[in-house]
Amino acid sequence: MKKRVITAVVLLAVLALVVWQINTPIFVAVIAFLSAVAANEIMKCANVKNKLIVVLGTAFAAAVPFFGSDKVLMPFIDAKYWGNVINAVPNVVYVILLVLVFLLALLKGYAHTKFEDVAVSVFASVLVPYGFSVFVRLRDMFENEQFGIYLIFFGLICALGTDSGAQLGGMAFGKHKMSPNISPKKTVEGAICGVIFALILNAVAAVLYNVFAEVKLETSQMIILLVCSLPISFMGMMGDLSASVLKRNFGVKDFGKIFPGHGGVMDRFDSSLFTIPLAYVVALIAF
Repeated sequence: MKKRVITAVVLLAVLALVVWQINTPIFVAVIAFLSAVAANEIMKCANVKNKLIVVLGTAFAAAVPFFGSDKVLMPFIDAKYWGNVINAVPNVVYVILLVLVFLLALLKGYAHTKFEDVAVSVFASVLVPYGFSVFVRLRDMFENEQFGIYLIFFGLICALGTDSGAQLGGMAFGKHKMSPNISPKKTVEGAICGVIFALILNAVAAVLYNVFAEVKLETSQMIILLVCSLPISFMGMMGDLSASVLKRNFGVKDFGKIFPGHGGVMDRFDSSLFTIPLAYVVALIAF
């Protein structure tokens, strides 16, 4: 418990620094670091032994967030110039080249590399980092930067608020197991409490945003976000359960040990990798 508390305090301090620097390349660098570590964790848990695949996949994962927006390197590199760089070649070309290199690595190291290793590595190096890159995409997708940053917190609240509410609600009211074969401690009552708790937190966040933001949320925008928080929070729980299934398949308790007492990056961001992209989808469609 002491280890968990110390780690939590350190993480809160780092979070405060990241929030303070959210409009600088420091924020993007932190997201890139988390992306790379998460990809590496998955490949290690899957026991991918091909060093070329692991190294290249980890490097590719670190690079993905820097292609999330043309503003990622401002004020050091102007958005116009970086936009020309990231738009010079369609992103799908990089993915195709990565897969081809992975397959060549499979041919060269066929004695200790399976196709499953390539499939897991593509998932870890492309899909997971793309989820992390949405943090950057949300930040920069609107002229009103405050709104983009608010949407990041909206997605995080849907994940973390649901998790906390579900844990407390399960302890107080839990009777019916939600998914006993995957996560025995999760209950239906806890899940309901978690979704409601996230809704309440998002309502409070919306009110606070309108108090401090230069451009206020319109009533219709607030209603859309609060209504959408319900299914997004539910999907956050599905993200948590999906990560639990992966860990069971890999035969591990945690994805990593980078956060003592809390596990790895994937252990902390499994729900967020569902809620943040869904918040991005809502922003694309509704705003």
